[in-house]
Amino acid sequence: MLLCALLADATFGQTWPSKPLKFIVPFSAGGANDLMARAAAEGAAKHLGQSIVVENKPGAGGNLGSALVAKSAPDGYTFLISAAGVISNNMIKKNSPYKDSDLTPVVMIGLSPSVIVVSAQSSFKTLKDFVDASKTSQGFHFATAGTGSTPHFVAEVLNTHYGAKLIPVPYKSGSEGATAVMGGQVQGTSEASIVALPHIKLGGKFRPLATTWVKRISAAPDLSTATEQGFSDLQIAHWAGLHAPAGVPADILDKLAEAVDVAMRSPAVTDRLKSMGIEPVGGTRASFTTFVDEERARLALIVKASNMKDD
Repeated sequence: MLLCALLADATFGQTWPSKPLKFIVPFSAGGANDLMARAAAEGAAKHLGQSIVVENKPGAGGNLGSALVAKSAPDGYTFLISAAGVISNNMIKKNSPYKDSDLTPVVMIGLSPSVIVVSAQSSFKTLKDFVDASKTSQGFHFATAGTGSTPHFVAEVLNTHYGAKLIPVPYKSGSEGATAVMGGQVQGTSEASIVALPHIKLGGKFRPLATTWVKRISAAPDLSTATEQGFSDLQIAHWAGLHAPAGVPADILDKLAEAVDVAMRSPAVTDRLKSMGIEPVGGTRASFTTFVDEERARLALIVKASNMKDD
């Protein structure tokens, strides 16, 4: 019986994929996570010779779509487009509909560095100016997309590591927070490069203070990183990867990881993503698992230091 089961698994892996795959995006269409999902799906589908359908299942800070995938059959046809929230939700939320162990890392897709911005009418020119001024005032209001969102983590790193006095103000979405900055309702925010750059380059409604990843953004090489400005602990990005329900056969995960990695090295995909402010990554299952483990440990320290709790 054991031999039959092993042979069945091997045969299943060899014939996979025999029908379309699903990539579940736990956020609304149009954001960085969604755009990276569609680029990965397009490229991986060509490599696998099978179509990939992208479905948006927003809600509960990403928990709705994440739980849907976590509870899906581990047959290799339903995958989650994961993000930092998938890792941090269980640290912050009192009741999560899935456990970390319910999802298995597959491969990194790419990342969209945050850009810390203020209104174009603001007097601040650098991140240091902004942080120092917040310390000598009653505090600056900093727009976030809710507890545990990337802008929230940016604010708390600046608070706990550099003594800033930033007061997180939760909005329903990053776009609402961006509008609040432009309108002067809050002093600043951080937003994914794909969202921030058009307002910086074309609209002139944002003034960038720093980017928050270890390298400068390919589409905006003139913008300095927080590390370059002396804030080396501020390394946060809007990233997207693939997670599978626990129990999907390893050979299937390997094939999908390879397909996404090939897509992220394709000039047709990489040139398009980089032009939007997204940095393609790709890689292996092992490299993504290491990234997830390190990200979880790093975010846990911020959650604890800032006493971050569910709304």
